[in-house]
Amino acid sequence: MQLNEKGLKDRKIWEAAGYLLPAYDRSRIIEATKEAPFWIHFGAGNIFRAFQANVVQTLINDGTLKKGLIAAEGYDYEIIEKINRPHDGYSILVTLKSDGSVEKTVVGSVAESLTLDSRDKDGFARLKEIFRADSLQMATFTITEKGYRLADGKGKLLPDVSADMEAGPRKPESYLGKVVSLLYERYLAGEKPLAMVSMDNCSHNGDRLYAAVKAFADAWENNGLAEKGFSAYINDPSKLTFPWTMIDKITPRPDPSVEEILEKDGVEDAAPVVTAKHTFAAPFVNAEECEYLVIEDAFPNGRPPLEKGGFIFTDRETVDKVEKMKVCTCLNPLHTALAVFGCLLGYQKISEEMKDPALKALVHRIGYQEGLPVVTDPGILKPEEFLRTVLEVRIPNPFMPDTPARIATDTSQKLPIRFGETIRAYENSPSLSASALTMIPLVFAGWLRYLMAVDDSGNPFQPSPDPMLDTLCSILSGFSLNEAPGSETIDAESILRPILQNQEIFGADLYEAQLAAPVCAYFKEMLKGKGAVRRLLDRLLL
Repeated sequence: MQLNEKGLKDRKIWEAAGYLLPAYDRSRIIEATKEAPFWIHFGAGNIFRAFQANVVQTLINDGTLKKGLIAAEGYDYEIIEKINRPHDGYSILVTLKSDGSVEKTVVGSVAESLTLDSRDKDGFARLKEIFRADSLQMATFTITEKGYRLADGKGKLLPDVSADMEAGPRKPESYLGKVVSLLYERYLAGEKPLAMVSMDNCSHNGDRLYAAVKAFADAWENNGLAEKGFSAYINDPSKLTFPWTMIDKITPRPDPSVEEILEKDGVEDAAPVVTAKHTFAAPFVNAEECEYLVIEDAFPNGRPPLEKGGFIFTDRETVDKVEKMKVCTCLNPLHTALAVFGCLLGYQKISEEMKDPALKALVHRIGYQEGLPVVTDPGILKPEEFLRTVLEVRIPNPFMPDTPARIATDTSQKLPIRFGETIRAYENSPSLSASALTMIPLVFAGWLRYLMAVDDSGNPFQPSPDPMLDTLCSILSGFSLNEAPGSETIDAESILRPILQNQEIFGADLYEAQLAAPVCAYFKEMLKGKGAVRRLLDRLLL
């Protein structure tokens, strides 16, 4: 069973193996897409193939859409060269359901695959042609939060960004420089309207994309490298928009167990490819069944009826409320709590932790008791129902191969949003007090204990990547198991004070929030020998 046009001609073999196949004439879809493209997506990774591409396929299947997607990859060209093109743009979506069933879908809605490479003369010319098209309604992005950064941590422009701003739009090298050069092409073609839609999982993502685009446009215009008027085009919402979105769907790295399923079915060449940039890409993507995409409805060139595929269109304020509900209360804080304690207790999967009575109780209390009281109901998704689905369907899903170590990545950057917003809401509430919080301080203490890089059995482990890892670990290096901080040898509170006061880490000064004392107390208790973390969790939660 070959995943390409030739191999899929024998539909009976695929259907007999349980695969759902495209129910349309793909050649006509490809022809119509190339002739009059309506949607180009940058970032040909797992979330795109599991979510957006599958929704478009569903709408093509039922006749709602007559055209497909164009995928462009600007970071790792090998994804296009080694995955998309060898399989003629097809991919397999393996949906791992919480009831133990597996749904296998061959997705063929990607009609054209391109590399966003200014050195590829023909490919870049085709991208310019697409951006000149009257029919183009939206350019969307899943390029990760880092993809929008133009400067390093010290505020200095990245070398390729600086070079592009000085050289102009002719042959840029940076990701956003290449994107903005295509927008300049659309501007030159008559200032045609377009929605630039970031679908990345970061707060106010449309503003991040806008800021990067505007920086290039201003630099080029000020340096005489672009026509006067280009910046005005970028800033005219009747022509160009940067909607906010909230996306939520777990699509982990291609899992060996899923690869084994496909190989047993007879699918050839299913093994993942590890690119030179260390991207794990495969002809398949494994994903959970739940998915949400809430989009600010701001499309100056119109849009297709994607709400028929489950996308939710609303206003900017509502998008913001949904994002805060998810990121600050109903999902992300729970993931972080499980990641920290999962690493300390030796769990290999997030789902396995939900079988642990203490950890299950922990995330239930964070969500229901400490989070929901300060959540603003966005009106389009009920917080209680969203949280129930997270706790009862999504996180416990045993077939989702997500690990505590992966979720623990960049925790210092996540805490101020995932927990800081809740703390501030308590501080600002006339009827609530942050000092009443007990589970959030427990997570903070667990994270500090995690930074010691020693698990609850006393075994060393490597903490996940984090920009503050070296700094924080050096502070925690003064602690060890079996010692009693606060004794004559170690004063835990004085050592931890610089961290606990750091509002950039926690989103609040924990002393002002009256949370420093419980964090220190929990942390000290976790140092009382092997198994101290487990004993504390059981004491507090069982």
